[in-house]
Amino acid sequence: MPVPHAPDLPRPEHPRPQFVREAWLNLNGEWQFEIDRSDTGLERGLAARELAGRILVPFCPESALSGIGEADFLEAVWYRRTVTVPAAWGDARVLLHFGAVDHDTTVWANGSEVARHRGGFTPFTADLGEVARPGEELTIVVRARDSRHGVQARGKQSTWYANSHCHYTRTTGIWQTVWLEPVPRAVALKRPRITPDLASGAFFLELPLTANRPGHRVRATLTDGQGAITAAESRADLDLCPRLVLTLPADRVRPWSPQDPHLYGLNLELLDAGGTAVDTARSYAGLRSVAVDGKRLLLNGKPVFQRLVLDQGYYPDGLMTAPSDADLARDIELGLAAGFNGARLHQKVFEERYLYHADRLGYLVWGEFGDWGCEVGVRDDNQRPDASYVAQWLEALERDHSHPSIVGWCPLNETYQPLHDRITQLDDVTRAMFLATKQADPTRPVLDASGYAHRVAETDVYDSHCYEQDPAVFAKTMDGLAEGRPYVNAAPDGRPWSVAYRGQPYFCSEFGGIWWDPEAAAEAAGNEPGTSWGYGERPRIPEEFVDRFTGLTGVLLDDPDMFGYCYTQLTDVFQERNGVYRFDRSEKVDTARLRDAQHRPAAFEAGTP
Repeated sequence: MPVPHAPDLPRPEHPRPQFVREAWLNLNGEWQFEIDRSDTGLERGLAARELAGRILVPFCPESALSGIGEADFLEAVWYRRTVTVPAAWGDARVLLHFGAVDHDTTVWANGSEVARHRGGFTPFTADLGEVARPGEELTIVVRARDSRHGVQARGKQSTWYANSHCHYTRTTGIWQTVWLEPVPRAVALKRPRITPDLASGAFFLELPLTANRPGHRVRATLTDGQGAITAAESRADLDLCPRLVLTLPADRVRPWSPQDPHLYGLNLELLDAGGTAVDTARSYAGLRSVAVDGKRLLLNGKPVFQRLVLDQGYYPDGLMTAPSDADLARDIELGLAAGFNGARLHQKVFEERYLYHADRLGYLVWGEFGDWGCEVGVRDDNQRPDASYVAQWLEALERDHSHPSIVGWCPLNETYQPLHDRITQLDDVTRAMFLATKQADPTRPVLDASGYAHRVAETDVYDSHCYEQDPAVFAKTMDGLAEGRPYVNAAPDGRPWSVAYRGQPYFCSEFGGIWWDPEAAAEAAGNEPGTSWGYGERPRIPEEFVDRFTGLTGVLLDDPDMFGYCYTQLTDVFQERNGVYRFDRSEKVDTARLRDAQHRPAAFEAGTP
């Protein structure tokens, strides 16, 4: 039975849109809170007593929306809340879900440790078992450690006290929705894995289970606006992961694309031996394909030039957490309004609600991990990286596999180390992340590392980062691709960072970044340091910005061998003033002019290179 939520609850929407049960309880809102600067709280009894302060979950304590706004380093933080598990859930087993907690988390329920998790970007669940049943009181205590020392996957979070260059205010502790969910005690559905197969007009569906029981079956029904289309069933007593095929009639096949982001409904059921549904959930799916043909990336068998924008996913008052679900959708709408058809989600695993909006709005997405801070590309082979990020990346791949908007994966960003005659730690790590990604999802292309050091010869995609600001010079930099000599990032002394290019699809995945700060430009001429930063000489008037943007994007639009680009970036972020929009999402220039600059035909789409 669904539980009503308070009307003023922050982030009230269901956080897992591709696996929704009707019954759930959102635990966002006010929690007890205490900062533990020396990480001695366990010894001082914080796990067993009331905490001194209050915080608004799911916003991190560094953010204004949390009610705390403490931007100094927080070695550890503690949360506490007591709730009553809804009695209407009967004899269900209760799960406690965390969307994301940064970085090392321990969870106690009624005094018993029920979960521990490392990683600040991915979800985890505590099975409360016999600790708390429906109708009983539940006290949840959370400790999150987020040390400034050592190596860990931080993404763009600053390791200095203040923001600096492209590093931003840190996020510590809970920053995505916390919620309770009842599931059947004996056996329950787990998150489905949906793989589209456009060639056969079908969906391959994996339905993992918590256990098996004699006579149990799983059933999936695919729907659209006209009602039920097709259904499939399978035994659920022999396999922990039953597999189904949902084949569409030819007249109901409707491929997902940016022009027509059609989504099918998907109803999931677990049936007992008598045919009664003991667990149900709803999901959705998009039917599309991604293929590699020489230098071309194809969507549904056709070349679609990817006009991507770099999205950092930061907000002035919520930091890594969007203030509302509407803010997530608005960022996609802003990208579309400026002429982009997708985004590279940069150095952060975004909230899953963002991907839902990308799915329904037809926005192409490259998923990326926030690997900065892992020391993947360390130059000293004696310094060991934090290997836990591999597990975190696999968690992200599992969470996001079924979203049709994701058209590629990129596990690493801007790793660097000159090539030499020894196999290094960087070679091993890059190959391990590439192979792990391909094993977890063989259906999408994988870019081994964005920009800089490509160490995997068989990487599906090759790229570069180039912030040259003169369109004429930029064109000369990029003009070797036709002869198989694309621009490749290298060390300042010219030594190569990457293995040889072998004709893969290629794009410039970071360029532009034009330093455009209209307010500062109006106050003074020149490029005064310290107030803001971006790439190149700051334009003085909007026309200069638009002309440079048009010239740089035009170079790549005119290249028949270039399958796309990624412009830096969607919004300003704190001191980094190179966004198409300001940090508050207001316009810097007439957005229609940027859309017009990008919407002329791309040479890539005109024919086979």
